[in-house]
Amino acid sequence: MGRLGTPLLVVNFKNYPEALGEGALRIARAAEDVSRRVGVPVAVAPPQTALMYVARSVSIPVLAQHVDDVEASNTTGFVPPESASAAGAAGSIVNHSEHRAPEDVVGRLVGRLRGLGLSSVVCASTPEEAGRLARFSPDYIAVEPPELIGSGRAVSRVAPDVVRRGVEAVRAVSSEVGVLCGAGIVDGEDARAAVELGAEGILVSSAVVRAKDPGLKLEELALGLLAGWRSSR
Repeated sequence: MGRLGTPLLVVNFKNYPEALGEGALRIARAAEDVSRRVGVPVAVAPPQTALMYVARSVSIPVLAQHVDDVEASNTTGFVPPESASAAGAAGSIVNHSEHRAPEDVVGRLVGRLRGLGLSSVVCASTPEEAGRLARFSPDYIAVEPPELIGSGRAVSRVAPDVVRRGVEAVRAVSSEVGVLCGAGIVDGEDARAAVELGAEGILVSSAVVRAKDPGLKLEELALGLLAGWRSSR
């Protein structure tokens, strides 16, 4: 599938209680509505058990939260890329800080996803790691300092140099890899700051999934992305 659009808003549902069962579909439908109304591409990553259900129910890209470098065979409990593809996923997050993989495995997974026509969103904890992972040519690299994830302290506001250096590190390797910004992003101004620093979108989780009104929060973030994109391009 390749690139998913710009500026891109990716929502990782993780396994928060609000996103289990029917909750995953409610949030995904809110994301679909915001994407249509605001004109910002939104991709969602529901819990693995809801992947097929959500993918069949919405028109926006649906990502797996993780895939494993195993074959589609007697690999109980693992998620080979082929399984995500068969479920209707448009791609997968790879190497999230809560589910890390060795760099050689990241490279193989990016290649396998590409071979299936699926997009890859590869997470990196530091600008240096982002530069190394860019050599695998994923569709996106999301720079997410783990110490800021879920903190409510946006990397784009409290550590802007991390975003700038992440963009520079990736661009030094490839101009084709999109750079996203994640960790602690909670409002529209955080989103706007991210793209004004050079990112092409954001990766968020609890700010949306645990919000009282996920649709309203998605709209705020999407409008922030759009404002930053227009002001910086």
